[in-house]
Amino acid sequence: MFGFGKKKKEEENITSDYGLLNNNIKDIDDKSEDYSQDEKVIFNDSDINESKNEKEIIKENEEITNEDTEKKKGFFARLKEGLTKSRNSFAESFANLFKANEIDDDFYDELEETLVMADLGVETTEKIIDDLKVKVKEQKIKEAEACKQLIVNIIRDQMSVDDTAYDFEDKKTVVLVIGVNGVGKTTSIGKLAAQYKKRGKKVLMAAADTFRAAAIDQLKTWSNRAGVDIIAQGEGADPSAVVYDAVSAAKSRNTDILLIDTAGRLHNKKNLMDELGKMRRVISREYPEANVESLIVLDGTTGQNALEQARQFSSVTEINGIIITKLDGTAKGGIAIAIQSELNVPVKYIGIGEQVDDLQRFDPTNYVNALFADFDIKSDIEIIVDSDIEKIKNDDDLFDV
Repeated sequence: MFGFGKKKKEEENITSDYGLLNNNIKDIDDKSEDYSQDEKVIFNDSDINESKNEKEIIKENEEITNEDTEKKKGFFARLKEGLTKSRNSFAESFANLFKANEIDDDFYDELEETLVMADLGVETTEKIIDDLKVKVKEQKIKEAEACKQLIVNIIRDQMSVDDTAYDFEDKKTVVLVIGVNGVGKTTSIGKLAAQYKKRGKKVLMAAADTFRAAAIDQLKTWSNRAGVDIIAQGEGADPSAVVYDAVSAAKSRNTDILLIDTAGRLHNKKNLMDELGKMRRVISREYPEANVESLIVLDGTTGQNALEQARQFSSVTEINGIIITKLDGTAKGGIAIAIQSELNVPVKYIGIGEQVDDLQRFDPTNYVNALFADFDIKSDIEIIVDSDIEKIKNDDDLFDV
């Protein structure tokens, strides 16, 4: 059943890719408007052939679509492999759960133990079990085996991401990236910058973690790697002064997305709160028309400690989204479910490796499919995606030509 809920999203992505076709064709129309009445130009067959004809454009967009599909399938395969340790950590107990003949208190107790073992946390586990009990009663389910798909569905629903979660990427936006040292904060900024630029965005970085010279140097390295400009001062500079310079530069350069690296020092919450508050005031005063997005980066290998970090940061500043890194080497993959469920803040990106494309938008369905890949759960998303893409590619309504 997984994947059906994403059909609309896949169609939107494909439509966006094929939108390049309309843009290319529109360019031909726009060119004619650039000439005055005295310089009228007729586009004959040779003119069109010298540019790109319709078939060539369609072929190019099909290649783009296929490339993007392969990337998604490749990322899912890497995610599935990366979550192997997490699956193994609760595989035996989860499989044994459904050998029970009936659904009784012992069944629910064993389920609770298994979910907590998977690092979902006590609060999230209780929510899942409460939901399951309601559904079991409503559907008059008697056998434990019949609960398997229900449990996975409930877990997936705990992780839903709103359709507007990524709207900020298409607005003039200042992104404040927060988190403690060592979680992959600076690296995540570099990867996002590279991806945004590849998508045609004008991107700027700001090194506002001025308490560590290494953080500034690392961001400069990523700036060179991504081909993105950076605003930085020396170690010990006022972080808000860096933000001021960065905001001024973003406005003057008509930047689409400004990514700001910040210091994470949870041992002094008051200073952290004052510092982040000052940065936000500078942004609001100097760049009131910009959207402000606050993303916290958490290390997936730290399990419940990551959840505690998120709690502490959320107590001193607003958080709009979560980036979870290092999921490729952890047995604590269930923490992504716990964080979103308990904090009611969406996980927006996850990282499963060192390469730029190893940081991707979070897809709850893919994540649950990967986490429960070995438990005889319906997870034919890749087959569904392929068939849907073929259907969309053959839909002539997508081409306004």
